[in-house]
Amino acid sequence: MLLLSTSPGIGGSKIPPRSNDKNTLACHVHGLIERMKLPSVTLVGHDVGGQIVYAYLKAYPDELQKAVIMNVAVPGVDPWSEVKRNPYIWHFAFHAIPNLPELLVRGKGAAYFAFFFDTISARPDGVSESAREMYVEAYSRPEALHTGFEWYRAFPQDEKDNHASQGNSVQTRVLYLRGEHEIGSLEDYVKGRGESGLRNLEGRLIPNSGHYAPDEQPNEVAAILSESSPHRLERLAVVSAGGTNHATDGAPISMASSFGL
Repeated sequence: MLLLSTSPGIGGSKIPPRSNDKNTLACHVHGLIERMKLPSVTLVGHDVGGQIVYAYLKAYPDELQKAVIMNVAVPGVDPWSEVKRNPYIWHFAFHAIPNLPELLVRGKGAAYFAFFFDTISARPDGVSESAREMYVEAYSRPEALHTGFEWYRAFPQDEKDNHASQGNSVQTRVLYLRGEHEIGSLEDYVKGRGESGLRNLEGRLIPNSGHYAPDEQPNEVAAILSESSPHRLERLAVVSAGGTNHATDGAPISMASSFGL
C-alpha cells in the first residue's frame, strides 16, 4: 500500500493544525498510522515532510521499519547554521516574516512557485507543468498559503525541540537522499544527522536532480526506495507538503513537494 498524507491545512485538508512545529505534525502522522493500524511502515518525507519524519523518529524511535528523509535541512541539526547563513536560501527569512509573504504572494502563487521550480531543480523543466498546477492548487486557498509560511515561522521552535532530543538514539534504518545538484555536501548532512542520534543512517545522491527529486527523477527515487527492502514495500507512508491524499495497492511511488526549501 502507498499512503500519501498531505500536511494538515494544505490541499484537500481544510483544517490547519494547532501548531506547525514539526513535533506536532509528526504527532498527526503517528495518529494516522495508528488509526489505520499499519504495521511495518516505511515513512518517507520530502522537504518539510522530511523534517516531520525526523521529528517522528525522535518522538517514536522504535515504531518504524524504516525512514527516508529527502532534500531537506533539519532545524538545529548540522549543517543548519550554515544553511541559514547562505544568501541563496533567502526565502527562509522572508517566509518567516509575519503576514508579508501572504500579502505579496497571494494570487501570484504560480509565478512565485515557478521561481523555485526553475532555479533549484537541476534543469528548468524538471518539475512538469501538471505537477506545478497541482502544487499551486494545493496552496490556492489563503488559509493553505498561510499554513505553508507558518512552517517556516515554526523553525525556532523546531530548533529548540531538536536540540532537546539530540541525545535520543534512534536505531531505525534511515536513508537520506539529496539531489546531485543541490547546494551543500551530502557528507555534511549525513554527519550532522549521525551526530544528532540517527545511528543507522545511509546517504545517497539522486543523479541529475536538484531539490525536487521526486518530480525530477521519479523512477530513480522509486527504484531506490523499492530496493531497500528484500520484498516489495508493504506499507509506505509518504508525508508530503502538497497534493491530495490517497492510498492504493501496487501503485508506483510518488510524492508531492512544498514550493521550495
